[in-house]
Amino acid sequence: MPNVMLKKNAEGKLVFYVPKKDLEEVAVSVEFDSPQQWGGEVVLGDGSKYYFDPQTPPKFPVTLRAKRLDSGEE
Repeated sequence: MPNVMLKKNAEGKLVFYVPKKDLEEVAVSVEFDSPQQWGGEVVLGDGSKYYFDPQTPPKFPVTLRAKRLDSGEE
């Protein structure tokens, strides 16, 4: 489970950064993105998928642990 840094860019889109892989991508979808709940499956612009346990919406920027869904990584 990598540590992932999340922030909003100037257009208000979620930017996803994985330091160990030097990967920076914009999220194209977030499964749960409401004032009551945020998280679930996140799909990035390159097609990779990560999972965050659903939670109350965090204040960005934030660093969270994520599970990579498309690699079998725990």
